[in-house]
Amino acid sequence: MIMIDDALAAARQIFTPPFRAVLWKTLALTLALFGLVWIGLHKLLVAGIALPHAWADYWVASWVAAALSLIGGVGLFAGLAFLVTPVSFIVAGYFFDELAEAVELELAPGEAPGRAMAFGDALWLSVKFAALALVVNAAALLLLLIPGVNAVAFFGANAYLSGRGYFELAAARHVRFAEVQRLRKTNELRLFGAGLVMAALLAVPILNLLTPLFGTAFMVRIASKIMRQARKAPRPASRGS
Repeated sequence: MIMIDDALAAARQIFTPPFRAVLWKTLALTLALFGLVWIGLHKLLVAGIALPHAWADYWVASWVAAALSLIGGVGLFAGLAFLVTPVSFIVAGYFFDELAEAVELELAPGEAPGRAMAFGDALWLSVKFAALALVVNAAALLLLLIPGVNAVAFFGANAYLSGRGYFELAAARHVRFAEVQRLRKTNELRLFGAGLVMAALLAVPILNLLTPLFGTAFMVRIASKIMRQARKAPRPASRGS
């Protein structure tokens, strides 16, 4: 129930002034990345359509070209749907610290926000997860023709990746990466649950373009609670005591 409250609060924060200032930039970057992918895939499709003309007569080639065009058009839309997660990680890498600071100041007005990661570190972390998401979603795309299995693969993979990736970006603003990894491993189920919320958004066309904004506002809240609980938890006694 608390996680749902965090999700609703994150959704509301998307429309506050600090987030609105970044909203159009994130949408522009997201659409630009999708546009580049579309152009690349379209060129490959055109090259594939041109191949039949080299070995078949005009009528056969025309039918094959039309079939490839239809199948390719559907495939492009399906493929782009599975690219939302990797694209969202790249976009998040550019704007995460700016948005995370706004969330932290709202959650704890009297406390200093976390330190911004070096741009190269943030970009590397986001690109790493984008590459992993690309591989995982490509595997899920291969299961597209198996009803049920593809949906489970899509939601499961993206829930894990979103929960882990956005948590690491949020927690790295406050603690060393070794501690980030420890907190992630001890809260895997909780982060997977948060990832399921984000995967549900990823499955909704148009709204999934807001994933970098929602994911930041949502996961900063989750990470803040996890780190606060970790600070309150008793430390194990050292062997020398």
